[in-house]
Amino acid sequence: MSNELKVVEKVFENKQIRTIWNGDEEKFYISVVDMIEILTDSTEPRKYWNWLKNKLLKEEKFETSSITRQLKLIAKDGKNRMTDVVDIEGMFRLIESIPSKKAESIKLWLARLGKERIDEEYDPEITINRALENYRKKGYSDEWINQRLKSIDARKEFTDELKNKGIENSRDFAALTNILTKIWSGYSVKEYKELKNLKKENLRDNMTNMELVLNMLAEVSSTEISKSSNDLGYNSVKDSIVKGGSVAKTAKEQIEKETGKKIISSYNNKNIKQIGND
Repeated sequence: MSNELKVVEKVFENKQIRTIWNGDEEKFYISVVDMIEILTDSTEPRKYWNWLKNKLLKEEKFETSSITRQLKLIAKDGKNRMTDVVDIEGMFRLIESIPSKKAESIKLWLARLGKERIDEEYDPEITINRALENYRKKGYSDEWINQRLKSIDARKEFTDELKNKGIENSRDFAALTNILTKIWSGYSVKEYKELKNLKKENLRDNMTNMELVLNMLAEVSSTEISKSSNDLGYNSVKDSIVKGGSVAKTAKEQIEKETGKKIISSYNNKNIKQIGND
């Protein structure tokens, strides 16, 4: 699963709809059973979903697996469980098969959710302002926030370049990100998160200023090196990432030599002051 998956809070008529934002694909994914519970007022939405899947297969020869995927979401018992989710387009398709007085209201809600993304795409300032507000509420310093916003821009350019070179599925995005992180930092993404005592949290939101700078240098270098080549495909991108990661690795080692301090740290966002000032 990609490291760019982020759980976001979405509510319809005071009822939570478990939703995930996929930063690599730039899509929202929505819990099917949560939406069914709202549409049908069913006390057993999972049973309704199983019934609906069988109905669509028998009557319309429609495989719901063609529009659904499974992601881990927190269940009512507090545990992370694999859950069927669909993107906004897929949810519109399912709503057409669920008789409900709330259908039109839900469609409007989905349209607004989609509009949020469209607005951000055509007016990046909206994204920036939302991020600024959220980070300030969490207590991050303005210096750290400025660096984090730059890193978000660098990440987008990096993933856009990967897409241009033919990288499409989230597994490849995650694998290439892992290679890049391992080269410059010496840690895989998993090891890095374990060092910072993280589970589902975003790794970059828990980096110090210097960690963000070097991670951004690795991504920017990889992007520019990839752009200089006309080759397509995973192996070509991997070669560019190895070279780009090495640029950041060299910078990291030189800084550590000059300062006598290790750059990779166990600080996470619970150590707000250290993250903002180191």
